[in-house]
Amino acid sequence: MNIGDVSNLSGVPAKTIRYYEDIGLVKPLRTDNGYRDFQEKDLHQLAFLGRARTLGFSIEDCRNLLELYEDNSRASADVKKIAETHLARIEEKISQLQSMRTTLAHLIDTCTGDHRPDCPILDDLSQSSPVSAKTGNNGAA
Repeated sequence: MNIGDVSNLSGVPAKTIRYYEDIGLVKPLRTDNGYRDFQEKDLHQLAFLGRARTLGFSIEDCRNLLELYEDNSRASADVKKIAETHLARIEEKISQLQSMRTTLAHLIDTCTGDHRPDCPILDDLSQSSPVSAKTGNNGAA
């Protein structure tokens, strides 16, 4: 299969496939004239990587998950550890986003939004500290 075919079948853009090849995640065969010749295994790996990236796994996590997937003597505990670490990162990001939402909602509520130049939103943004004095929440991501 050529890169266009494998891209259509896997749902992974050709540009991303080239990047995955550059960093060694996939290693398609090459024809005598230098064209990529993707095999069924490559298609499966790309679909695997596409799904893992959709779930937000990092490139390094994807590399490790792919290695574990291809290792028949793997321990599922190793896979679970990667997934648990990723879930913890997601939960931390959610917490940060909730804090940002709370701070921003408070600032919007305190702004009259009229013709006067007073604006608590701009006042808060101009503070040197990322912590809002009014809410005590960390607005940094």
